[in-house]
Amino acid sequence: MTDFPTQARAATQALRELFPETPLQRNDFLSARYDAEIWLKREDLSPVRSYKLRGAFNAMRKVRTRQPDQHQFVCASAGNHAQGVAFACRHFGVQGVIFMPVTTPQQKIDKTRVFGGENIRIELTGDYFDQTLAAAQTYCAEQQAHFLSPFDDPDVIEGQASVAVELLEQLGRAPDLVVLPVGGGGLSSGVTGYLRDVAPGTDFRFVEPLGGASLTAALQEGAPTKLPRVNSFVDGAAVARVGDNTFRMLSWVDASNVLLAPEDRICVTMLEMLNHEGIVLEPAGALSVDVLPELADEIRGKTVVCVTSGGNFDFERLPEVKERAQRYAGLKKYFILRMPQRPGALREFLNLLGPDDDITRFEYLKKSARNFGSVLIGIETKTAGHFDDFRRRMEGAGLAFRDITNDEALSEFLI
Repeated sequence: MTDFPTQARAATQALRELFPETPLQRNDFLSARYDAEIWLKREDLSPVRSYKLRGAFNAMRKVRTRQPDQHQFVCASAGNHAQGVAFACRHFGVQGVIFMPVTTPQQKIDKTRVFGGENIRIELTGDYFDQTLAAAQTYCAEQQAHFLSPFDDPDVIEGQASVAVELLEQLGRAPDLVVLPVGGGGLSSGVTGYLRDVAPGTDFRFVEPLGGASLTAALQEGAPTKLPRVNSFVDGAAVARVGDNTFRMLSWVDASNVLLAPEDRICVTMLEMLNHEGIVLEPAGALSVDVLPELADEIRGKTVVCVTSGGNFDFERLPEVKERAQRYAGLKKYFILRMPQRPGALREFLNLLGPDDDITRFEYLKKSARNFGSVLIGIETKTAGHFDDFRRRMEGAGLAFRDITNDEALSEFLI
């Protein structure tokens, strides 16, 4: 047995200065659906509504033990890590400088400021995170401050391992399976680093957003590699490159055990957890629950822990989440129609709609000296199969149309 479990337990004990253990809750809704014991480790119920406080606190604690005169800490983050660092700065009574992109939503800036109070200063710089990170690191070098990495730091990884220490104590036995979200790898490396030592019978599945599969890329290449493009929707896990330290602790993972979650499907899961269970999850926080349908056959009759990593969700994004969920479920589609420019043509088209079809978007500008005009139309229905009938009716009427629902470029521009 390595020293890692001992250090993880020490980090867990020290964390009790800040907050009690987050709940491990059996979810009856999911358990009944999958005929299994599904437990949620509710990191969305920490003081900053994510697990990030654990790593930030532990790293700051250990730095101050080694360097008692270190009173200035720096991070670059637009989300949960910033809030965790701010909370820890106030707890230790040190000064923090938090670099955020200029494009950071005001809500996130305000929350970070609330958690840190007078112990932090927020610097808005850079349109993109890479620019923000470079500014933070330059400042650290000039001011001899300590940079707190969001994940690629042994002390941060050790702090995140406290999630595993708690869930094992709370459950009272080793689970059959733990499902973990992956961004930079801090949480997954910490949890597996602990459980592989003390609960060797436990299996793991890892979940990445489809548009940010950095662990998958690293496993394929045998080393961390930077993704050429990242979809930022799952902002808590949209990382272009896993860390060097985290990958060293995850290099044993079989790529077949890393599952990819489409961003639009995650929206379906977020809405379901909100509507059925009253649980507010951010996109990254829903990753572990989102892949349960893919695991249904192998988890039947087993004890499964899903780590819901965060609940920092801005409800101004709810319309977007609903839109994406409906599109993924096939309940909402967008078409460009070529419609005759003559009286009665619109009425004829409306008669093609079914009783459960509703127009949610309609844009048309009549063109002079043309026989046909283009129409952008959004339609919502109650059953996905209704669109098959609708297409047949449009084809039967001789209408030329194009489904642009999944055309990313057109959708972003027109919708």
